[in-house]
Amino acid sequence: MPTRYQRLDAVAVKDTVDALQRRIAARFPERNLPKVAAEVSATIDELLIRPQPRWYGVLSVASRALIGVLAGSLVAVLAIVLIGAQDDPDTPRTWEWASIIESMVNDLVFVGVAVFFLWHVPTRIQRAHHLQSLHKLRSLAHIIDMHQLTKDPERLSVGYRPTARSIEMGMDIHDLWSYLDYCSELLSLVGKAAALFAESNNDQTVLATVEGIEDLTTGMSRKIWQKISLLRATPLPAGTVRAATPPAGP
Repeated sequence: MPTRYQRLDAVAVKDTVDALQRRIAARFPERNLPKVAAEVSATIDELLIRPQPRWYGVLSVASRALIGVLAGSLVAVLAIVLIGAQDDPDTPRTWEWASIIESMVNDLVFVGVAVFFLWHVPTRIQRAHHLQSLHKLRSLAHIIDMHQLTKDPERLSVGYRPTARSIEMGMDIHDLWSYLDYCSELLSLVGKAAALFAESNNDQTVLATVEGIEDLTTGMSRKIWQKISLLRATPLPAGTVRAATPPAGP
């Protein structure tokens, strides 16, 4: 059995998101980024922590029961045919047996198709639920990326000349550094929330989707850290103090 340090815990991931949401709200109470963090926390709670509807289990049991009924019915029909043929004084001839065997093979094929369909019905429904949930996490990753999209370090440089259409950030270098760092942390936690779906799932479609979301959030975080690297090298107006490390605080 895996230990607590070998598996991701959905509750622990949610607690980490909640702690990050409080940190963002303490530093940027007037901005919408804390609301995005709260949405990530609510999504993890809704999709991963709350118990799944009971009808998932009922559907799985019902599909297995139908498979049992089909298999039992097929065995009963075969038994009736064989017993009837032995008791019948006019035993079918060879060519008649060939016709009976052909009919049995057709029945076996149809029953096999039905069993295959019923066996995979719960898995397909579960996959659809997981893919819908992962799609929501992917959308949240894009929303986080939109929040940092216009936060360019060059706007704090001494030579930057705004236009009439330029967007005012309302941040100094320390605030921008913290904001970008928070966005990177949120993206990382969205990737961790997606990875929770791979903890107890071996569906290749779900695993490929999880891997895609992890690659997406990693790529977005890489772009953010490129901005942070540019922020370190941006020439600032006279009198501006540059922090050697990311600003301390919440």
